Amino acid sequence: MESLMPSLRSDELAHDLHEANGRLGILLDSLRPVPAEPGFPVRAATPQQMSALLSELMRAGQWLRALPESSDAALEQELSQYRTLVERLRDLLPSIHEALLEERARLERERDRVRSASEWAHGSRQTL
Repeated sequence: MESLMPSLRSDELAHDLHEANGRLGILLDSLRPVPAEPGFPVRAATPQQMSALLSELMRAGQWLRALPESSDAALEQELSQYRTLVERLRDLLPSIHEALLEERARLERERDRVRSASEWAHGSRQTL
């Protein structure tokens, strides 16, 4: 089955990957875990950050499926940079997962607190 993307020239692909690498680098920097200090929660990735990251990876994946048979030094350099960024993401995934689990636990505690306050308020109205 042929690719749905037209065949890109090596220099066009290098340019597109260069742009994607820049965006991925910025996204990964924004996902870098903040060292946890006592009393401060670990920062969780936002849905917007995760969506942007997935979008960039999907776009780059389409370009990678359209790689030409031969490539030049610029394309090889961008491919190497992309590989480095994906490895960096792989290393960040456990901390992203941990932060999301901590955020979920915090939200569950907050939900329980609000539920208890609501029950107390409802009960105190009945006694009046």
